[in-house]
Parts: sequence; C-alpha cells; structure tokens
Amino acid sequence: MAIKHTLLRRLTWSLGALTLFTCLFYAGVTLQRHESTLAIRPSSQGVSVPDGFSVWHQLDANGIRFKSITPHADTLLIKFDSSAQSAAAKEVLDRSLPHGYIIAQQDEDDQATMWLTRLRDTSRRFG
Repeated sequence: MAIKHTLLRRLTWSLGALTLFTCLFYAGVTLQRHESTLAIRPSSQGVSVPDGFSVWHQLDANGIRFKSITPHADTLLIKFDSSAQSAAAKEVLDRSLPHGYIIAQQDEDDQATMWLTRLRDTSRRFG
C-alpha cells in the first residue's frame, strides 16, 4: 500500500514538472520570435498601392524570403521572420519601386507590447 502511494506521488510530481517544463519552453520560443513588418503606402492621393505580385517578384528575384504579403487599408504589409530580412527588402524595394511610395519598417521588438497585443481581446473594449 505504501508503495502505491509513493508511486502515485512520484507520478504526480513528474507530470507537474513535465507540464511546467513544457510551459516554460513554449514561453521561451514565443519570446524569441522577432517578426518584422514592412509597410508600403502611397505618398500622395493619386497613387495606388503597388501590386503584391510585382513586389513578390522583386523580393524573390533578389533572394529575400518573406512570410506573407497582405493588402490592408490602402497599405501593403509584408511580414518577415527577422528585421534583417525586412531591411534588405526595404533596400530592394526603394530601388525597384517608382517614386511616390513610403516604405516603412515596423519591428515588434518590445516584448511587453507584443504579449499585451496577443493577450488583449479588442472585441470587449469599453469607453
């Protein structure tokens, strides 16, 4: 009987330790992500947002990898795995796109802000 209690206690502690280790590992991996976004906007009202396919072609021709290209509210958003990829893409697009576009790099380096935006539910805002 004492052996069953000891075995059950060890199993419970082992399961708790495994759960804690898994949570810490997941938190560490999440904090190490340094996504970067490049936003392309027209600088004046007569200019339209550049075509995502042409931007994809320019980046692919220069060997720059990206995660996604998404049009959003008169802006073309390009997501990268790192800020180095984003900076290289900005240089390529500055040379290849015609004048009339604002290309801005938006890094998500502030971990506290990133956690708050991931945890915050904007559908229940008051005031």
